[in-house]
Amino acid sequence: MSTASGLRLLPWSGPNGRRCYVATDGTPGFVSRLADSMEEAQLNIGEELLDHAGRLLDDPKASSGELHFLARRLREALVDALRVADSRGERIPDRDDDDESDDDLEDSARSTGEPT
Repeated sequence: MSTASGLRLLPWSGPNGRRCYVATDGTPGFVSRLADSMEEAQLNIGEELLDHAGRLLDDPKASSGELHFLARRLREALVDALRVADSRGERIPDRDDDDESDDDLEDSARSTGEPT
């Protein structure tokens, strides 16, 4: 589902782990602002977990229990980050036909040495 349908994927699950959506006309209402705040918090937690993971993986005394706990938290953070990416990707407007074609973009990237 996309913004074309007026639905926004929310960063939390509904009953039975199903995706939750809010109907929107593009104007940020209370639920949309709450979702924005929660997405930001989820991404911040993911960053903190990555920092913690780096330190824990460098610690030769880290126990298997600590690593297992970390792996579970990293999995949760990845699920959250992927949901945020889905939600934000669905809200990117479709490109007009008048815009550059994909071939033009690839040619431009090649001329600047950027990866496509």
